[in-house]
Amino acid sequence: MRLLALAAACLVLVSPLAAASLEPSAAYLAARRQADGGFAERGSASDPNLTAWVSLALRAAGREPAGAARYLRGQPYPETDDLALRIVALAALGEPVEALAEQLEGLRRASGRIGPAVNSTLWSVLALRAAGRPAGASTVRYLLRQQRSGGWSWAEGVAPDSNDTAIAVQALRASGVSGKPIARGLAFLRGMQNRDGGFGLVRGRASDAQSTAWTIQGFLAAGAKPPPAAYRYLQRLRRPDGSFRYSTKYVTTPVWVTAQVVPALARKFFPLRPRSGPSAERTSGRGLGKPEGFPS
Repeated sequence: MRLLALAAACLVLVSPLAAASLEPSAAYLAARRQADGGFAERGSASDPNLTAWVSLALRAAGREPAGAARYLRGQPYPETDDLALRIVALAALGEPVEALAEQLEGLRRASGRIGPAVNSTLWSVLALRAAGRPAGASTVRYLLRQQRSGGWSWAEGVAPDSNDTAIAVQALRASGVSGKPIARGLAFLRGMQNRDGGFGLVRGRASDAQSTAWTIQGFLAAGAKPPPAAYRYLQRLRRPDGSFRYSTKYVTTPVWVTAQVVPALARKFFPLRPRSGPSAERTSGRGLGKPEGFPS
């Protein structure tokens, strides 16, 4: 009996979500597929960025979003962030992204910033690494200069937040950065945890599903154990249909929220390893998956 109890305790420590399968959430997302191959919130038309998020979530959960790649290739990407997200999603689906990555490279400024903000630079780094390209020394230096009080912000001169800090950890780890910048980033994230186990966007703000999921991914990318209470917080937000609430008080954009939660619960971080095809060949041996997205 004592051995059984010990085994059960170990199982909980290793897999805090063992009793909460991803399948209902993956099925919920898959059911939001539209006739054109894109994905949409209930009552809305397909949206390119939402389709990219759902594609990443389904890929993380072991599913393939049929038709999503074709849909994404036919949609515009007006902002740098849109282009970068498109590359990360298409690469995860095993689609060739060389032309898009070349276009992204053209947006790099002399300072190393890519696009208009810190956030666009972070996503551009993830996109370049997903495409099997280096982040670029000037860009890595730019991101390291943007660290404030341990965290990163959406734009220069703005207070750091949990989401951008977690994305920065993933981007920098994918670029081979380790040591103090990563340790300081994790310390910043730990300081953002609320009593309910979740994380909010900024200190003093209530916990929400997406900020908590991003934080988990940041810890995973750094090779550190995410706070177990963060998983428990997300469990409490799961609805009977497999979707996730935005917070304990609000239900909003459930497809988007669920798509950003699923990769964290699947213990995956960005960029995801391509499933097959040209992108997979270009990145093989580069360490984009030890585990998923971990740099060599």
